[in-house]
Amino acid sequence: MAIGFAIEGSLTSQLIRAGLKAAAMSRSAVFTGEGLMLPIVDFVVNRRRPRLPSDDPQLFIEARKALHALLDEDIARIARGVYPIEVVRPESPIKHIKRIPILVREGLKAAVRKKSRKSQVFGDEAQDLLSDLPEYYRRNFHFQADGYLSDLSAEIYEHQVEVLFAGAADAMRRLIIEPIKKHIQSQYPDNPSMHGDGEGLHFLELGAGTGRSTLFMRLAFPKAKITAIDLSGPYLKRAQKSLRSFQRHDFFEASAEQLPFSASQYDVVYSVFLFHELPLDVRKSVIKEASRVLKPGGFFGFVDSLQRGDIPGFDRALERFPIDFHEPFYRNYIDTPMSSLIEEQGLEVSEVGTGFFSKWMAAKK
Repeated sequence: MAIGFAIEGSLTSQLIRAGLKAAAMSRSAVFTGEGLMLPIVDFVVNRRRPRLPSDDPQLFIEARKALHALLDEDIARIARGVYPIEVVRPESPIKHIKRIPILVREGLKAAVRKKSRKSQVFGDEAQDLLSDLPEYYRRNFHFQADGYLSDLSAEIYEHQVEVLFAGAADAMRRLIIEPIKKHIQSQYPDNPSMHGDGEGLHFLELGAGTGRSTLFMRLAFPKAKITAIDLSGPYLKRAQKSLRSFQRHDFFEASAEQLPFSASQYDVVYSVFLFHELPLDVRKSVIKEASRVLKPGGFFGFVDSLQRGDIPGFDRALERFPIDFHEPFYRNYIDTPMSSLIEEQGLEVSEVGTGFFSKWMAAKK
């Protein structure tokens, strides 16, 4: 069970929080610095001046404020025991540094694909997987190598996302954990082991990717059983590797819009950064399937991109995103409220929140 700092407001607690904030800001500074490579890569390939923060200083200032607020809230949740301090355990610096040349190389290749508008370029490894996948998935999301269908893509994906979001991606992923804990506590107020450790509960994660969110959920609910699905075999292989020291979880290669599970099987169904990459009809099918496999009184929730109007000052950044990164369904996503799609399936939205460029939503069956 995750426990908070022993005495809130004590000197020890203040020192721990100060240390966590310093570590979080240092991590953000590293990824922000690496992100400066992107304008350079863009210039090398396109021979034109890239967009810089100085082109929209107000957006840059507001974004930095939102980033700091997210990191502060993440640390506060660790202090309250929502999830353990292990969620911020740093990666080996050597592994991090070794990936940087690969990121630069793949960034150049992605910029070339973007310039030529090529979004269906796959190597031999990925080609072998295409025939079994839905049409919407057969593309180079973000113009990245092989989309989500190669070991190389799986190896560098998490690093790429952290560069994109200035080291805030993990904190955004963790936004869904506290709403789940609050829901379980309301459902089982007399059973602290359930909402503390997840004992006796079965979770389903949709679109688990490389298992980063699965890891955080496992740390927050060490006794829950977690089933995680994704369409990408290479990403699931990496997820299994990253969680090999843990137990009570299973990974399946499956479609979220056609779940191979029986009705009313799960206490919690959640996803992280899935819906913005799905066409509208598939989004609807995924929510319908989630509702089908969810137990009465169960929790459904997600973390994903902001939608239009969630933070009005960020709307112009959302409008640029599908242009800068190949996200063909993103514009429809930001203009189609997720709350409406969820309520259409008979689920009751209970809470909504935002953090940096992400939003979370909690619902009950």
